[in-house]
Amino acid sequence: MTELQDFRVLVTGASRGIGLAIARELAACGCKVAGLATAKENLDAAEEAVQDAGGEFLRLEGDIGNPETAVQASGAIVEAWGGIDGLVANAGITRDNLILRMKPEDFEDVLRVNLGGAFHLAKACIRPMMKQRSGRIVFMGSVVAQIGNPGQANYCASKAGLHGLARSIALELGGRGITANVVAPGFIETDMTSDLPEEGREAMIGKTALGRAGQPGDIAAAVRFLLGPDGSYITGQILTVDGGLSLA
Repeated sequence: MTELQDFRVLVTGASRGIGLAIARELAACGCKVAGLATAKENLDAAEEAVQDAGGEFLRLEGDIGNPETAVQASGAIVEAWGGIDGLVANAGITRDNLILRMKPEDFEDVLRVNLGGAFHLAKACIRPMMKQRSGRIVFMGSVVAQIGNPGQANYCASKAGLHGLARSIALELGGRGITANVVAPGFIETDMTSDLPEEGREAMIGKTALGRAGQPGDIAAAVRFLLGPDGSYITGQILTVDGGLSLA
């Protein structure tokens, strides 16, 4: 038996980067993985990775900023597998700009997706978890929620909101055997960060105590830990995986 054998988990933003790494990592530990992306055809790589690891994969699609997406995804997983053991709310968007130039709709859209989407997903998944009297919720935060970042007032605010959301869920549902935590990555090598100018990349790495960027697998390992048996007594916490960037 592997660490999370037959653990039924929903991973949002599973089509690439950190989400794809999480799906692969969890499948290797025995999980059944439901991947949610904006379009099912974007999940080819995730399905292949999960199946190569010997896991079972379920394709789901939708806009996580829409409450109906969460309800439909949760229902599909329960119908397919009989319940939900874990949620990894990883998907998010950016609309970067200096605050004086930031359009109200860019601020609102980022909060709607990053924070509102996490709320809707948690609410939908909590219902079957309560019936089971067990469940694990992991929100994907960011180190910038703790240290701030110029041009990302909306993104930083959305990720900081996840801290309060996780702590409130932890207090409300701990008695039902449900944990809620946040993993806060630092500078991770993904498609999103590859678009940064070289000067910006060097600046971020220069602020990181370990002197290098992290890899998606570093975040996936932290998520696996919180979902697994060794994370059973951890709830309402922020696990910062940033190579020491927040120490700068």
